[in-house]
Amino acid sequence: MHGFSARESRTLRSLKTPAGIQRLLNALSYHDADTAWSPRRVLREGTGHCLEGGILAAAALRAIGHPPLILDLEGDKDDDHIIAVYRERGHWGAVSKSHFNGLRERPPIFRTIRELALSYFEDYYNGRGERTLRRYSRPIDLSRFDHLDWMTTERPIWFVPRYLVEEAKHIPLITRAQAKSLVRLDRLSIQAGLVGYDHSHMFANGKSIYAELVHTDPRTRARRST
Repeated sequence: MHGFSARESRTLRSLKTPAGIQRLLNALSYHDADTAWSPRRVLREGTGHCLEGGILAAAALRAIGHPPLILDLEGDKDDDHIIAVYRERGHWGAVSKSHFNGLRERPPIFRTIRELALSYFEDYYNGRGERTLRRYSRPIDLSRFDHLDWMTTERPIWFVPRYLVEEAKHIPLITRAQAKSLVRLDRLSIQAGLVGYDHSHMFANGKSIYAELVHTDPRTRARRST
């Protein structure tokens, strides 16, 4: 299948559903590295970041009968987030790799891409607790890169994020006035999104916000005092 070995193709087809693909993404370790690995490389290494996870998910969706579509969520003062999207019975859903619990899968219940993108708004925040999601792209069909062997090449596939940044049209989700009126998330909301992951690399004003949250959690202070 599109350059995959028979064994690799069986692995992807065995996922069977978007939920199966999400389980695969959750099982991958997350690495914060300046890489752009193909789905084959990610499967072999067993690790990837959100870009690589989203592209792997698109390849897996293709293996089970969906077009290989990704969508770019773009934030201000924050990283972009890549999700793989699909349609079932006329409604959009998504799967993705993230170390934020709220930025992963979405069930196929959204009537439009805008509705789907907006569903990520509340969980899309930076190390300062600022809600940062501002724009989204139209779905990008990665089959446009088949001639570059995007699914199986051993070379970096920087041409995918380059296309997202330089050519893909992005559509505003909220107005400037709405953005200015936003308040930061409270401590409990931030903590909920971080459960189960090491966020020591997240910094706000030179300090790890996760460390600050732990320091200000009264339950943690009580444990340290005993």
